[in-house]
Amino acid sequence: MNRMNDPWITKKVKEILNEAKYPKETLAALEYTFNLLRKERITLTELQLMILANHLSEMVERSFTGEKLPKVDKDLFKNISPKSLAIAEKLVNYIGDLGTSEKYLVSVHFENARNNKV
Repeated sequence: MNRMNDPWITKKVKEILNEAKYPKETLAALEYTFNLLRKERITLTELQLMILANHLSEMVERSFTGEKLPKVDKDLFKNISPKSLAIAEKLVNYIGDLGTSEKYLVSVHFENARNNKV
């Protein structure tokens, strides 16, 4: 399948990719994430897709610039499931050169999507 024909690469997501500083790497991160989510049978709404695409674009940019987010209080994320944290950790490792806070922040996207009714 043509990469841009993925049903999760919506018109809005394409716009985000067009505006990304690193569109090729952002698309690769999105595809990697989509594969992880599909394996876990997690679906995303249109709004969740747009927010995630924006977040991944920023994560990819930080991986290139070396910018690190401030540390987060892990206790704030104690209600995030191990499954969502595992997906987040795989994604952060895939992108590379990111701080430890990234895993916790991006895990919220996956946790919210787990609650979608398909």
